[in-house]
Amino acid sequence: MPSKEPPRRRVPGPARPRGAAGGQGRPRPAARRPSSPAPRARTPRNRPARPLRLGSPRPRLRLVSLALTLVMLAFVVRLLQVQAVDANAYAARAKENRYLSYTISAERGEITDRSGIALATSVDAYDITADPSMFTPEISKAPDAPQQAAALLAPILGADASELTEKLSKKGRYTVLARRQTPQVWNQIKDLKSVFAEKAAKDKAAGGAGANVLAGVFQESTTKRVYPNGGLAAGILGYVNTDGKGAGGLESQLDEELAGEDGKIKYAQSGGRRVPTAGTKEVPAVAGSDIELTIDRDIQWAAQQAITDQVKKSKADRGYVIVQNTRTGEVLAMANAPGFDPNDLSRADAASLGNAALQDVYEPGSTSKVMSMAAVLEEGAATPGTHVTVPNRLHRGDRLFKDDIDHPTWYLTLNGVLAKSSNIGTILATGELGRTQAEANKVLYSYLRKFGIGSPTGLDYPGETPGILAKPEDWSTSQQYTIPFGQGLSLNAMQAASIYSTIANGGVRVAPTLVRGTKGPDGHFKAAAAAERTRVVSEKTAKSLAAMLESVVGDEEGTGTKAKIPGYRVAGKTGTANRVDPVRGGYHGYTASFAGFAPADNPQITVYCAIQNPTKGSYFGGQICGPIYKQVMEFALKTLQTPPSGSKPARLPVSFNPGE
Repeated sequence: MPSKEPPRRRVPGPARPRGAAGGQGRPRPAARRPSSPAPRARTPRNRPARPLRLGSPRPRLRLVSLALTLVMLAFVVRLLQVQAVDANAYAARAKENRYLSYTISAERGEITDRSGIALATSVDAYDITADPSMFTPEISKAPDAPQQAAALLAPILGADASELTEKLSKKGRYTVLARRQTPQVWNQIKDLKSVFAEKAAKDKAAGGAGANVLAGVFQESTTKRVYPNGGLAAGILGYVNTDGKGAGGLESQLDEELAGEDGKIKYAQSGGRRVPTAGTKEVPAVAGSDIELTIDRDIQWAAQQAITDQVKKSKADRGYVIVQNTRTGEVLAMANAPGFDPNDLSRADAASLGNAALQDVYEPGSTSKVMSMAAVLEEGAATPGTHVTVPNRLHRGDRLFKDDIDHPTWYLTLNGVLAKSSNIGTILATGELGRTQAEANKVLYSYLRKFGIGSPTGLDYPGETPGILAKPEDWSTSQQYTIPFGQGLSLNAMQAASIYSTIANGGVRVAPTLVRGTKGPDGHFKAAAAAERTRVVSEKTAKSLAAMLESVVGDEEGTGTKAKIPGYRVAGKTGTANRVDPVRGGYHGYTASFAGFAPADNPQITVYCAIQNPTKGSYFGGQICGPIYKQVMEFALKTLQTPPSGSKPARLPVSFNPGE
């Protein structure tokens, strides 16, 4: 009996393409019949299977849209906060982190001698700086970057490693590690930075952290003060401190003119490097003015050598030499010994800093007698030939006065009193200035003041002393007799030199000057104001005094014979004073001095020398300062090409015969 086959389900073929010509299309091959019938899906009650249907995507899309909306909303809120609410604060912080600013140091003006030779100048230098933020572990990639960097930099900068560590560890973007370092120092640091940068790059390429502990070290161009002649004229010039500010001498007095005006620069940076395209704001620095002094470098050198050698030879505390143009008041030299080298203050003795020739105050001794003689001559109390009988001792007030040596009664002229430097003769001569001693004191006081004692010299030098001169009504019993021969009043070396320049200049005092003029950044030279001139004594008195001072040097009985200069007439005066010891108090030791001018017939140059507390050899001014005067004066006369004297000196009598 034939089996019943289930009815075959017709599989519909592909539809014919519409528009086929004649309704005929290319017939598709019929689907192959499977080799075995596919299993029938079992459904309840053998109903046919329903086709699968995908779920609706709309809920998912809504969920994703909501999430994106929330994220965008968060961004919008944050943007509103940053750009609107906190905009200024964030902008300020960004600007602070991005921009750096520093001062551009103005080039300090030069100080030159009268010929334009540099005595103090400035050279290129660098301030070594750092950005502390680049030494944090996050940026430097090293947990102890400040300590490592400090250990590397300390020996190069000559600084303490702990101090450098402290600077590198502080908050902020800028710190100065060392100021005014030489180019050689920066080159060492730069080479070290290159080594560490190369090492960091290799380490990073190999997968390491790439730590570089010197990436945050930088430099700023500046200048450093140098003194080409070492300690020459150091007492006059002074020095500058580590900040480049004048701290002594003319560097301090004229700091405003020398310093100029600093500039400023502000620029963008990133990672410690300047961004050239981000714009730069710069206010350029204005260089300081050059200062031209009255000092002659060669004469200054000769004076400094002479006084330095004699101070060492005499084992003295100190000494000074002043050289002055008698007509203009210009100071050609002002030398101190011992001195110091302003290039290396670390080796300087604190007691030697400063300018002792202007800052030391001391009793001048017999060099002061020329002022007493000027008063006597100007007041008409005596003439150079007036007879003065000088005993071995003189009782005045509460004291018994004597000369520097014991002697029989001297029969001297007033000229002889000055030539032999007699204290007793000076007391007797000045006693004639008034009907009473009190009146004589007032007259003498007025002349001392005219010569500048007790008043500033006019140099306005830092720390300068005006000297000490009490009013005549305050003079003690002994002072009224010691002041005429130079004890009981005090002055500085410049004042002492100025006394002799006044006599050499025909009785007119010209205030001393150290500055000839200034040259601004524009190159224009501005001469200094003319020095103040004051008539002290008449020209006749000045000429008489000059002749008397020649006797001190030229006469065999004079005390200044060691100051003779062949071919030149020399006027001068010795001084040997009891010295007030500033440490012990009271008198201890001596001040030896010599002052004079040449040529006596046509005065051009004044030289003054003083030595404090000589302890070896002679302590008399004529013996140890006379030769210095001669040495310096000879050099100055030759340097300035001063012609020799063309006449013979007048031989004023020193003594008289009492029987005549």
